[in-house]
Amino acid sequence: MRRFTALRGLLGILCACALATGLSAPAWAAGDDATDDPVLQRALRSGQPLTGWRIALDPGHNGGNADDPAAVSHLVSDGRGDLKTCNTTGTATASGYPEHAFTLDVAERLAARLEKLGATVLLTREDDDGVGPCVDVRGRFAEDVDADLMVSIHANGSASPQAHGYFAIVSDPAISPSQGRPSLDLAEDLLAALDEGGFTPSNTVADALQRRSDLATLNFARRPAVMLELGEMRNPDEAAVMETEDGREAYADAIARGILGYASDHERRTR
Repeated sequence: MRRFTALRGLLGILCACALATGLSAPAWAAGDDATDDPVLQRALRSGQPLTGWRIALDPGHNGGNADDPAAVSHLVSDGRGDLKTCNTTGTATASGYPEHAFTLDVAERLAARLEKLGATVLLTREDDDGVGPCVDVRGRFAEDVDADLMVSIHANGSASPQAHGYFAIVSDPAISPSQGRPSLDLAEDLLAALDEGGFTPSNTVADALQRRSDLATLNFARRPAVMLELGEMRNPDEAAVMETEDGREAYADAIARGILGYASDHERRTR
């Protein structure tokens, strides 16, 4: 995590230098959704580059899942003719910080950034007290709300504390053309942004990119859709980052940069 700490310090210096040279502070320079990320600040000063974009965010799991095992264990379609359990409780750090709380916190911070950049943001859940939604409902959400893309936010729970790092998952083989190459493009931009944010790629998933056919959240999306496992909650170093507000701010910054990069690349490709 030394790289992460050093890079956060560098970003702070860059932000301070920008303000010292007379650049106006962005509208989010203060408040609960503040960020010192210079890329996002520069994007906001240029206007609202995500205006017109509809972005679906899926904070994994839910705080009430453990209290209703019957609801989360019933079977639903995986989108390919097989069945999956509705949902799970998710994982947690050794100190008990749960994945469902982490994913919602990151999603809310991310939504604030994206909205300031002009996007319309829609979440599959907006609190941490409920049960579900089931994975098929989460997947259909992207199409139901006519989103341009969806990012499903998770953290992994490998048994070994030696496992570390982020990785992305895409639906493969793609069910629709709107899923295939666009999802890979989105995954690549998100992975690059996490790397630039000082985070470490997975040491268990080759190239930090996993292709799966069994995830209903991705199969049903019919949109560019990526599931992000932002790190390993059983790894003590990564858990320490996830448990801090600064760490969750940094994750939100990185994902926002990745989405911004994807949107910019998409607009160039479609001109």
